[in-house]
Amino acid sequence: MRIEQNYSLKNHNTFHISAKTRWFMEYHTEAELDKILSDEYFQECVSLHIGSGSNLLFLNDFDGVIFHSQIKGKELVHETDTEIILRVGAGEDWNELTQYVAEKGWGGIENLAGIPGEVGSAAVQNIGAYGIEIMQVLTQVEAYNQLTRKKKLFTVEECEYDYRSSRFKDEKKDPYIITYVTLRLRKTPLFDLQYDSLSQRLQEREPLTVSKVREEVLALRTEKLPDPNKLGNAGSFFKNPLVSQEVFYPLHARYHSMPFYPSSEGKLKIPAAWLIEKCGFKGKRHGEVGVYDKQALVLVNYGEASGDEIALVAESIRMAVQERFGITLIPEVKYVS
Repeated sequence: MRIEQNYSLKNHNTFHISAKTRWFMEYHTEAELDKILSDEYFQECVSLHIGSGSNLLFLNDFDGVIFHSQIKGKELVHETDTEIILRVGAGEDWNELTQYVAEKGWGGIENLAGIPGEVGSAAVQNIGAYGIEIMQVLTQVEAYNQLTRKKKLFTVEECEYDYRSSRFKDEKKDPYIITYVTLRLRKTPLFDLQYDSLSQRLQEREPLTVSKVREEVLALRTEKLPDPNKLGNAGSFFKNPLVSQEVFYPLHARYHSMPFYPSSEGKLKIPAAWLIEKCGFKGKRHGEVGVYDKQALVLVNYGEASGDEIALVAESIRMAVQERFGITLIPEVKYVS
């Protein structure tokens, strides 16, 4: 177990914000986590569990306890002629997991390659890319209740997954810390190539394999998204808005080039990047904060920007989109104050 006081979080958030936390605690086993949660002093502190910090914006120093998992391991739980059931520690690196799985030839998460973060955070966020969400391959989530210290096994239905959300993100519900996730992967992959940008790249690479699809996904992400190790960012800053048909069609009549995708409950998904670009923000810089020139959905820290400065730029974008299109953008990034 690792315990630090007045600890810098600069290397624990991909925006590289120079915030500090009063306490930083890193554990390697469920037993160590239980020991931390049972400490009466820390029970009274405000707490936050983080992964690699790829979805966080620290607005200032954190006056509480930051928990971080180092629970590792990949366990083959069950195998049939057609599928693999794999139990993975929450502290495993997500992209490294996609590589491990691809090398085995197991399909299911290749479209999610290159997404920064850890396995536990991926399950909290319900990460998604190129038509796939992690909820589609999850079978079980293991988590500890921070209040009762009791462990619970969540089914996919109990996780209450939705677009970029889950019951683990709902602050109105009991706080849980994920320790393991279990995935169902396919020995004979069924590739999801509904995105033209991906399918076009793969036309010349048949016969397809999991590794080939993963490689092209990584290439696409590299072309569009900045490396957070070189340029601070948290990937997509806003969720793609879902709007009703009543809202969409009058807008589409005015903006014929507006792209859209069918979504759940008859709603339509509009790319937030398109809305932001139409408002003139793509490639613009405001002090140490900028909107990435290759992808308008990404806000970047050019050096020493504060969390407040990034939040102000995000708010100016939100207001501009609201005024022009009547659509409210919702941050995908979690603000931490």
